[in-house]
Amino acid sequence: MTAKINLRAVSKAFPARGGRESVLALDGLELDIGAGEFTVVVGPSGCGKSTLLDLLGGLDRPTSGEILLDGAPVTGPGLDRGIVFQQYALLPWRTAAGNVEFGLEATGTPRRERAALAREHLELVGLGGFEDRHPHELSGGMRQRVAIARSLAYDPGVLLMDEPFAALDAQTRESLQDELLRIWERTGKTIVFITHGIDEAVYLGGRVAVLTSRPGRIKDVVPVELGEARAAHADLRSSPEFALHRRQVWQLLHEEVDRAQELEREAVAR
Repeated sequence: MTAKINLRAVSKAFPARGGRESVLALDGLELDIGAGEFTVVVGPSGCGKSTLLDLLGGLDRPTSGEILLDGAPVTGPGLDRGIVFQQYALLPWRTAAGNVEFGLEATGTPRRERAALAREHLELVGLGGFEDRHPHELSGGMRQRVAIARSLAYDPGVLLMDEPFAALDAQTRESLQDELLRIWERTGKTIVFITHGIDEAVYLGGRVAVLTSRPGRIKDVVPVELGEARAAHADLRSSPEFALHRRQVWQLLHEEVDRAQELEREAVAR
């Protein structure tokens, strides 16, 4: 598989207040993500998951190392990447279609073509017929669908998602997970998905990258093989294959959570 994204010894430090040493958020990340791959990143709280997504999106720069996209260094934001955050960030005065069109306006897409693309992508996320609704007229799950449609409409090669379903109820979250997998299979986008949820990580990811406690490093990358299980089990989350992968990720993550708590206790004791 051709690599779409390469992380090469990526580290990120943030300056600390009061002349103290800088805080190292990420340390020497090495990871290759294939074109069309669905990669999920999990890790303890504060391990730098969102920082990593900001770096991939070009919203911030690494302190050292480099990120390559299609072999070229990432130096800033670009239309080759779409970003979906936990907060929907929709424009309240625009309709669903108007919000999807917003991203297309920056590309200089003609108005008539923008309208057609907005309709097409709202259909893609299951919101056909809701084009004229404003955000306050939509549920949380529907707003997040609009945000996903907006990010897909200008056809980025990579979709970056930072805990996009975290604020939703369990039933809506599972529904959108299925919807996202359907969209991924249909579009072939490369997706990098950040989550705290182990079940969500295993359900969505072709691979799950587990970060250590801060500073975040790649502890391990777990390949998830659920192809036959998806076809055989109506409730995939109850299958033995799902349980096996979930336990693999849980053990890796649990070790890091314990380590983070131990370091915290030592810091308090000092």
